Amino acid sequence: MQRLTKQFIDNHWVESQGQRRLAVTDPYQQRQIAEVTGGDPADVDAAVTAARRAQPVWQALGGDGRAPYLEAMATHLEQRREALMRLSSTNNGKALAETAIDLDDAIACYRYYAGQARALEARQGRPVEHGMEGVTARTYEDPAGVVGLITPWNFPLVTSAWKIAPALAAGCTVVFKPSEITPLPEQALAEFAEAIDLPAGVLNLVHGDGEGIGAPLTAHPGIDKLSFTGSNAVGEKVMRAAADGVRGVSLELGGKSPILVLDDADLEQAADWVMAGIYFNSGQICSATSRLLVHHSLADALYDALGRRIDAIRLGDPLSDDTDMGPMTSARQRQSVEGYLDIAADEGLVAVRDARHRALPDQGEFIAPTLYRDVPTDSRLWREEIFGPVLCARSVESEAEAIELANDSDFGLAATVIAGDTERARRIGRALRAGSIWINSEQLVMPEVGWGGFKHSGIGRELGPWGLAAYLEVKHLIGRE
Repeated sequence: MQRLTKQFIDNHWVESQGQRRLAVTDPYQQRQIAEVTGGDPADVDAAVTAARRAQPVWQALGGDGRAPYLEAMATHLEQRREALMRLSSTNNGKALAETAIDLDDAIACYRYYAGQARALEARQGRPVEHGMEGVTARTYEDPAGVVGLITPWNFPLVTSAWKIAPALAAGCTVVFKPSEITPLPEQALAEFAEAIDLPAGVLNLVHGDGEGIGAPLTAHPGIDKLSFTGSNAVGEKVMRAAADGVRGVSLELGGKSPILVLDDADLEQAADWVMAGIYFNSGQICSATSRLLVHHSLADALYDALGRRIDAIRLGDPLSDDTDMGPMTSARQRQSVEGYLDIAADEGLVAVRDARHRALPDQGEFIAPTLYRDVPTDSRLWREEIFGPVLCARSVESEAEAIELANDSDFGLAATVIAGDTERARRIGRALRAGSIWINSEQLVMPEVGWGGFKHSGIGRELGPWGLAAYLEVKHLIGRE
């Protein structure tokens, strides 16, 4: 059993000051595979002190000097790709085919931000066009400073890449808290920092939970910027903590995303895209298109097509190439989703496929893929983020009704529009209040395109140039010639 009781601070592995130990489990085998420290405020203080000491030196390297380190991180991820895939599947429960996508995403992200670091260096001091004669103005972009980064358990190495890569490219130094539920894959990032001789204090990894690390990190006055991905409840706490000292904050929070199937859609292709949007990663994805709005003329046929595909999903060992869907990442998350199945029964929802009517593997924290039809818009399952493989559907009479119901949500992270007429689909996409909208596609994500949402889905954007801008402050030097 691996014991993650040491923190990576100032390029040294130091024993945590915390005495609590947390179990790390394999959700398929349902057994403990590691223990991790709960962390301690003293760990946070040491990490922030190291990051503050390192920040001016890291900034002074410039984008050209920082880029090779980001490329080296990508190279090490690539070299350990297969091993990290298996480790992530074991710790998180997702199928190997899904962890392969995760690793490729992380590798591409570090490489992309190496290029962004160089582009940042190239544009420093660019002149500003203005109408005042005899006066020059030049633009510079400086790092925000020391940043505290907190990531969830559903996409190890991915959400951390989305934060660490742009933060380092910008010239920030980092105190990173990975999820205590999936710490094993993230541990490799500190090992890579050692291997590539990243300057001391630039990347500090502190294990722990909300009590031991999360709360003291968000409250620490030495943190200049906080970036958090996770639940809305915790995101609000992070935002309140950031208010002290008027510190910057980026939040990537929940979703209850719609998928619209219009009357001219290709039925079989639509069914494939609906399946990909909700059942990937066992539904544990913030952008899951968990609300299906289908034109009434296609509804019954689409439900039949989805039912056949649901029946074909193979549940099992995430390390087996034959597995399509692994278990939920934790017993706690399985229980949470089961609670929504109880609510569905109480509300009398009509199941096309019911998780409780399907045989499950003999072991593992499994929830079978579920589909409810004709779900009322006031149902808790329609309105709340379930974070599991549960799809709620209802038919609509018109395009206008589909848009209205799609936007009738507290969230606005993502959406999908499926139609035979691509221009029509794009027009509808422009009417939707969401940050990422896929048109006749599965959920494609690339480092060049921004990620983030409207309304309760968060503040700010990750990825693309917007992800870099989240860790930069704009400065102008203005004077007479």
